[in-house]
Amino acid sequence: MAFDYKKEYKEFYLPPKAPGIVTVPAMNFLAVRGQGDPNEENGAYKQALELLYAVAFTIKMSKQGQHRLEGYFDYVVPPLEGLWWQEGVHGVDYARKEDFRWISLIRLPEFVTEEAFDWAVREATEKKQRDFSKVEFFPWEEGLCVQCMHIGPYDDEPATVAAMEAFAAEQGYGLDFSQGRFHHEIYLSDARRTRPEKLKTVIRQPVKCV
Repeated sequence: MAFDYKKEYKEFYLPPKAPGIVTVPAMNFLAVRGQGDPNEENGAYKQALELLYAVAFTIKMSKQGQHRLEGYFDYVVPPLEGLWWQEGVHGVDYARKEDFRWISLIRLPEFVTEEAFDWAVREATEKKQRDFSKVEFFPWEEGLCVQCMHIGPYDDEPATVAAMEAFAAEQGYGLDFSQGRFHHEIYLSDARRTRPEKLKTVIRQPVKCV
């Protein structure tokens, strides 16, 4: 059976709807950076997702080709994630989507080294005849966060975020949007196939003890 990160690491991918504090360890990701409204038709965000998934599935399906990645195990491609911020804003302002800066992410299995990543980018470039130079190997340790499961439309997230921030304050934590620490979302639903009220999104905010 294919290894499924969502099922094996439920504390990070399937948290309850009530906020909680979590420490997220170091992981490696595929990443594409950009800016602008993610809802823009054929915009930078949608193009970034195409690049990410093409490289992610090149790695997953390498088992069917001649190039063998050392330590490979079969797995379910982890869900899409996103880091979001805006210049001069503490957290995010949902009313200013055109000002978003973002890093779109897909977690990499532990066997994917930088060398394996480089191979996958070359392979995707050759097969797709497309420029994949924007895709990065992105090591990241998120650390201490408040998180919970948000169910519903993305535009309803501010209420969930407010509840998370209130919970964190009650527990003696303050928000920590410092260098390398961002508003973080993990998308468990396919927005193209799921009704808005059924969308499941893990939301994280970085915190520190105060």
